[in-house]
Amino acid sequence: MRIMTVPCDGIGPEITAATLQVVEAANQRFDLGLSFHEEEAGFTSLRKHGITLREEVLDRARSEFDGVILGTQSHMDYPPVVEGGRNVSAGFRIGLDLYANVRPARTREFVPNKAPGMDLVIMREATEGFYPDRNMYRGVGEMMPDPDMALSVRKITRHGSMRICREAFKLAMQRKKKVAAIHKANSFLMTDGLFLECFRAVAKDFPDVETEELIVDAFAALLVRKPHEYDVVVATNFYGDILSDLASELSGSLGLAGSINANAETGLCCAQAQHGSAPDIQGQNVANPTSLILSAAMMLSWLGEQRGIQKLMEAGQAIEAAVDAVIDDPAKRTRDLGGTVNCDAFGKMVANEVATETVAA
Repeated sequence: MRIMTVPCDGIGPEITAATLQVVEAANQRFDLGLSFHEEEAGFTSLRKHGITLREEVLDRARSEFDGVILGTQSHMDYPPVVEGGRNVSAGFRIGLDLYANVRPARTREFVPNKAPGMDLVIMREATEGFYPDRNMYRGVGEMMPDPDMALSVRKITRHGSMRICREAFKLAMQRKKKVAAIHKANSFLMTDGLFLECFRAVAKDFPDVETEELIVDAFAALLVRKPHEYDVVVATNFYGDILSDLASELSGSLGLAGSINANAETGLCCAQAQHGSAPDIQGQNVANPTSLILSAAMMLSWLGEQRGIQKLMEAGQAIEAAVDAVIDDPAKRTRDLGGTVNCDAFGKMVANEVATETVAA
């Protein structure tokens, strides 16, 4: 099984290196047969090839690899698209049709948090919505008719809504059989109205799953007030992006949140940290690699589930357990969690935990 690694920008190379320590430990312990190949993207690719993401990288990911570990990107600092500043994250999601952005948020009793008992998963549609770089066949969905006016187009499709809702219900069947659909159909009558129509249609195929429909601003408040009541949450791209960051921060830190982008039909999966590239601490070896480590664990588990390979699922579970075992000790935490451990040292600690037989798989 081949894994593409794309370190990208800012702290991306550092957290990718730490993550690979951990995945390699799981590779050895569970005899996964993983091999790794690094590709360039972001500023490295821009300097070398004149573009932040080459189409050939996507072609290779699609045809030659089983999974991708994608580092952080500083896309806000990229030049305009016409000058080679392609959004790398969007490029992978659109280019590989990775429509399901899966973002769990779980509180740990031993980590200070603001949401006791929270254990939910936000299923975010990732290929359309308000994002102007992924809602047009040609061109982008933002425009300026004159210097004093800016317009943006939102795209919601039946196809996109049906498939993300179906994945949400399938996940709910493995959990507590509860799904909440997030919308703003009281204002976006057609776009969110279509999303809700699809949600209700899919719900008919899952009669055992309890459903709820919540307006996005009300849900943001409820997420703060009673986060423990929610299980699977499904949302369009923009809402899911904001709410998943909120949920992860409530759980203790955005740096503790894993994330994958996946397509159940093609079997492709990309592990990607929820947070950004943090250029202010780039090269200092102080970043917290937990988010990308947990994302890689999710990728292994997802690939195992899709392909019926038990040892991949066990490896993913072992990595998650190892992360918890390490951060349970305050002396082993990175600076953002009040500790003093460096990025590479943290990766080594988790890798050592994974390598031992005492970690429950």
